Amino acid sequence: MKKLGVFIADGCEEIEALTVVDIARRAGIETAMISVSGKKEVTGSHKVTFQTDIPAEFMDYDMLDGIVLPGGMPGTINLGANDYVQKVIADFSAQGKLVAAICAAPGVLGEAGLLEGKTATCYPGFEDKLLGAVKSVEPVVRDGNIITSRGMGTAILFALEIVAYLLGEEKAKEIKEAIIYS
Repeated sequence: MKKLGVFIADGCEEIEALTVVDIARRAGIETAMISVSGKKEVTGSHKVTFQTDIPAEFMDYDMLDGIVLPGGMPGTINLGANDYVQKVIADFSAQGKLVAAICAAPGVLGEAGLLEGKTATCYPGFEDKLLGAVKSVEPVVRDGNIITSRGMGTAILFALEIVAYLLGEEKAKEIKEAIIYS
């Protein structure tokens, strides 16, 4: 079974985080919501409070096939400042494991040097953070083991691309049909 981690910080964009979790779990991907705040309860950028599965310091990252960074403010800033996030995205990138980010969070990948020579997209206005990337305005961009997306309105497409990456196009199509996404 494929396993995915979603880093979640206080101030995250709730829809971007939870859409990925929901769609990945529907596809049968074991998905851990990983809090970077040191506690399981997280409050998103729109004051929605929810429970994560595990604090970052207790997660076994070796068991994961991929990691996801949702955007939102100040969630993206909180992710970028977190030592666990920085170590995991660098390690996963070096190992060729999936590293995915949406909205402003692709900037965390850019600032970590992970987008050099890759095509990437992000929320409008954050393009300067995509250091070394070939910038795109596509809703979702997959370049090797890196998947980036533009924002809340592209969260379903982003999640489906993650499913396609981990389980194949047929499984992504199955989920797309099951959720009546056109």
